Amino acid sequence: MFGMSELALILLVVVVVLGIKKLPELTRSAGKAARIFKSEAKALKEQDDPRAGS
Repeated sequence: MFGMSELALILLVVVVVLGIKKLPELTRSAGKAARIFKSEAKALKEQDDPRAGS
């Protein structure tokens, strides 16, 4: 997918575009979205295979 240098460059562009003041808010919302996605994926997996939750 992406290497470390590409991810660092993308992060640098995000910081410059959005500003350092908005970065904590952005990371918080990204973390929240990741948690929601993970819980929904787990729920779908358990729905497909009822034995997985037992």
